Amino acid sequence: MNLTAIFYARVSTTEQTLDHQVKQARAAGFEINEIIADHGVSGVKHRLIDRPEGRRLYDKLRHGDELIIRWVDRLGRDYNDVTDAIRHFIRTGVTVRTVISNMTFDGVTTDPVQMAVRDAMVAFLAATAQAQAEATKSAQRAGIDAAKGDQRKYPGRKPSFDREMVNTVCDLFNLGNGTSAVANLTGLSRQAVLRIRDDRSGVEQALQRWGM
Repeated sequence: MNLTAIFYARVSTTEQTLDHQVKQARAAGFEINEIIADHGVSGVKHRLIDRPEGRRLYDKLRHGDELIIRWVDRLGRDYNDVTDAIRHFIRTGVTVRTVISNMTFDGVTTDPVQMAVRDAMVAFLAATAQAQAEATKSAQRAGIDAAKGDQRKYPGRKPSFDREMVNTVCDLFNLGNGTSAVANLTGLSRQAVLRIRDDRSGVEQALQRWGM
């Protein structure tokens, strides 16, 4: 049987690119046989199974196949949607792998304790993805309000990160990674990483001023 490794990407904003996500995966050593991507869709408003290309994953993936994603939030930013999707693929015999942190979720183990640990990690990552989406929405509102205060304000230096990278940095910190580890995983400077962690309102204002 020929097994397939499918890379799925959700490209929800103009700052994100499919090429960047694929290049990052291949640079990390992932072998990809097929690429499936949804463009311009929200991970909060649209369930994976309801997206045009997300639906194809349910049709194409078979026992023994691999589903590769940059990070769990590419599947979605709704807790129930993400946990349901990953558990569905695991039950089908599909291995789910993330490029960032190189995490693997599969149904190989039959040990109940190991299964509980796996399911708890899936739940934690899904909850983190949803919490990050809610935090981003709140920061966006604050940034918009601040930007409205002075539309002619000089935008300052363009940020070295986009909104996708901000979300990734926050997710990595939530997983317990230190500043140096987050900087190495994302390619950002320690200064940028610390700014994202400690000044979300200021970061959001900078993204708003640059239309990012």
